[in-house]
Amino acid sequence: MAKRPQLTGRAAILAVVVCAIAMSLAYPVREYISLRRSISELQAEKARVEAEKQALLARDRQSDDPNWIKKTAKERLHYCGPGEKCFVVMEPEQGKQQAAVKQAATVPPWYQTLWESVEAADNGTGRRAVTGKDTVGK
Repeated sequence: MAKRPQLTGRAAILAVVVCAIAMSLAYPVREYISLRRSISELQAEKARVEAEKQALLARDRQSDDPNWIKKTAKERLHYCGPGEKCFVVMEPEQGKQQAAVKQAATVPPWYQTLWESVEAADNGTGRRAVTGKDTVGK
């Protein structure tokens, strides 16, 4: 008996046809998946925009309320109603921060102090440059 070959002509043709079908379906399937992903992203964006729209509509309806208008005018513009006494309270810490900033500006930078001391040595005046550390000890 003759031994039958492992790969027949029919099997080879069948393998080629299956590969051709798989290759012809690969691109459309990839496009389908890509389009489904973009559709889901657009739906999520639509939901976000709808939520923002609802928030803006609620804010618009709120602005029609006269009590809200009065409250907002008092808070933002510091308006006072007739017969009311209004006070503005200043934070005491703001003055301390401004004073600290002014003190820090009086000390010259290190390179200016160095250059002044080099110039003093060249001129022979013997004068040292004044720094913040020199005045603290005296």
